[in-house]
Amino acid sequence: MAPPPRHSTGKVLGILGVVAVVLVVAAVAGYQVFSRSSGGFPEAKYRMSVPGELLDGTYKLTQDLSDTSGKAIVDENRSRANVRDPKAVVGQYAGQGEQAGSALVVSGMYGRFKNSASARDDMMRGAAEAQGATVAVPARDITPAGSGITVRCQVLTSDQGGARSNVPLCAWGDDNTGATVGVVTAEDASKDPSDIDLDEVARTTLEVREEMREPIR
Repeated sequence: MAPPPRHSTGKVLGILGVVAVVLVVAAVAGYQVFSRSSGGFPEAKYRMSVPGELLDGTYKLTQDLSDTSGKAIVDENRSRANVRDPKAVVGQYAGQGEQAGSALVVSGMYGRFKNSASARDDMMRGAAEAQGATVAVPARDITPAGSGITVRCQVLTSDQGGARSNVPLCAWGDDNTGATVGVVTAEDASKDPSDIDLDEVARTTLEVREEMREPIR
């Protein structure tokens, strides 16, 4: 497969920082739902890491922003009555090989959370309300075949230097972990948003979840 055109690659990399900001906003907003729930806290069974690569080496880590951009996520949620022990994970990844020119950004949190099933809804809402973001394909729930796990996905458009690009993203939430994953490719960046395969983005999101979520031993 030929590498993507240089201008397309630049377009993807140019909006990478914007995507990271959108997803941090999403993570901050998503866990606001926990302040409206009641009952006991779940046991801490899982945490999240920021590995050096994802999806069998398809994406390589370029920046771990957990201690910088992720600080906003932790600071926003630390004092919430229904969040315990929050820690942020924010990573930017660049595509390799046939995926050169593509980018993946993940932004989320791990700890002990109540009413986690609703977090993915609020993460999508938070992303949609980020500055410069516009909803192009409304959020919907997707449960990839055989997974038994539901994620919520949508397509945003984002303006960067006067150029409009598509940002497909999905979010998951459970008792211990939750994150939003954005995948931007040269092909998807400029196509009609309705033509983007959100089912594929959902499957990618669950693969990322599998690789970043790990049991506490």
